Amino acid sequence: MTLTNTESGTNIHEVVEGIFRISTPVPPSIIPGGFSFNQYLLVGEEPLLFHAGPKKMFPLVSEAVSSVLPVSSLKYIAFSHFEADECGSLNKWLAVAPTAQPVCSQVAALVSINDVADRSAKALADGEVLETGGHSLKWLDAPHLPHGWDAGYLFEENTQTLLCGDLFTQPGLGKRPVTEDDILEPSEAFRVTMDYFSHSKNAPMLLERLALLSPATLACMHGSVWQGDGATLLRALSGRLSDK
Repeated sequence: MTLTNTESGTNIHEVVEGIFRISTPVPPSIIPGGFSFNQYLLVGEEPLLFHAGPKKMFPLVSEAVSSVLPVSSLKYIAFSHFEADECGSLNKWLAVAPTAQPVCSQVAALVSINDVADRSAKALADGEVLETGGHSLKWLDAPHLPHGWDAGYLFEENTQTLLCGDLFTQPGLGKRPVTEDDILEPSEAFRVTMDYFSHSKNAPMLLERLALLSPATLACMHGSVWQGDGATLLRALSGRLSDK
């Protein structure tokens, strides 16, 4: 793990080959218990950043990206759904990366991104694969999982990495870049407290679809990256949601 900003604690770590986790901790004085915001940089011929990050964190995240490659070389700025921590700094990225495009679901492009973004989105259809020269990324629509009609995820097929957004959100400062320890219990405790899931009746079906991908790495937006039997973990989450 490389610390890229000593004041904020922002750091970067290659979690699987060609995929870097950028993480900024937020202290308990700002968010009770502490929290973390993660972005994922996928290097290749056409570099992609998953999660743009909040607007106020742009200097920290761009500093971390620049430790790996020039920010101007970014080709895609992708995110799960329209929310400040997902794409609040989108236009700042488009300003420094002149050939970059937003990447999102077709719903997100229709209802939000093609209005608020300074550049038109590359709107991916469910099941569409985006090749970036080193990474093969399948888009999966996941409306209302955990929230947002426009939600969806990218699955990196070469490394079996699911860029899973707000699923398995873990409280705390996210100090461990990668873990094989249980993340279901802490993420479930956080879900029950914050009640940020949409309570969609389609959640079990969508989680089963993700489980069938058999991901080996879950790249979470908040907390540590998890590695292990992703299918079993996703089905365990589905069971918890069915029990509610």
